[in-house]
Amino acid sequence: MKMFITRIVLAARKFRQWFLAQITFGFLNLLKLLPADPAIRFADWLVRKIGPMTGRHKLMLVNLANAFPEKSEEERLDIALASWGHMGRLAAEYVFLDRLFDFDPAAEKPGRIEVSGIPLFLDLRDNPRPFIVFTAHTGNFELLPVAGAAFGLNVTVMFRPPNNPYIAEKVFNFRSARMGKLVPSHAGSSFALARQLEAGKGIGVLVDQKFQKGLMTRFFGNPVQTNPLLAKLVRQFDCEVYPARCIRLADNRYRLEIEPRIEIPRTATGAVDVQATGQLLNDKVESWVREHPEQWLWYHDRWNIKHSIKR
Repeated sequence: MKMFITRIVLAARKFRQWFLAQITFGFLNLLKLLPADPAIRFADWLVRKIGPMTGRHKLMLVNLANAFPEKSEEERLDIALASWGHMGRLAAEYVFLDRLFDFDPAAEKPGRIEVSGIPLFLDLRDNPRPFIVFTAHTGNFELLPVAGAAFGLNVTVMFRPPNNPYIAEKVFNFRSARMGKLVPSHAGSSFALARQLEAGKGIGVLVDQKFQKGLMTRFFGNPVQTNPLLAKLVRQFDCEVYPARCIRLADNRYRLEIEPRIEIPRTATGAVDVQATGQLLNDKVESWVREHPEQWLWYHDRWNIKHSIKR
């Protein structure tokens, strides 16, 4: 009897995941019927309406209050609503990703995409060596590996698959066709990334995700756990590290930036300071988020406080 009930529960969970996936795919297919600009604006408007009705909205407001205690409640609410809108844009931009990346350095008129740091892209491409590019969930971060592929960079990107297996499969296939080699984030992903660096190639990682067994650091003045993977890979391969980000501009345009390499903190003996490196990454991401707070995904439980919020 117990086994029978377990099967029913698992079947119900599987059906729920399938059903949610069909709703998601249906929404994205609907967006495909529209030109890119109206579709992106519609998704922005729709998610601004739906987002505040979800349980994540309360988490978002608590995160904003902890990060920006100096701002008024009205200011934080404005950021939250804009952040929901950017999440809608991210979903719509997925549909049109091939058409959005139109960067052409020889074009007389700028397109949707402008790129800052082109000499760095070309140097990494033309002088192969192990390197790490890190970014955060700001703007449309998915455009960064697309840009790398367009510039001919051989970069392996680690990503966290969606929890829904039906959506995860679609997303993986979509990304693989446009972003080069992908490594899903799981227990063995660090070995896959290490092999790329050992072969003298580059990797890309997101560094602003919650990590349950990470380094105790601070982010916006509050304690967080940060993944030590980047610091440990630098310690092992002595590779260069570059920050990169995407910024959404007006009129559905985007700026992609790769910044000069950062100096990794060292101990008195010259070894990589793993703790200080984790804090350095947080400080860099925080500077980006403070510049454009509405373009970060505040609904993430970055500070691991969701369990303490009363519903």
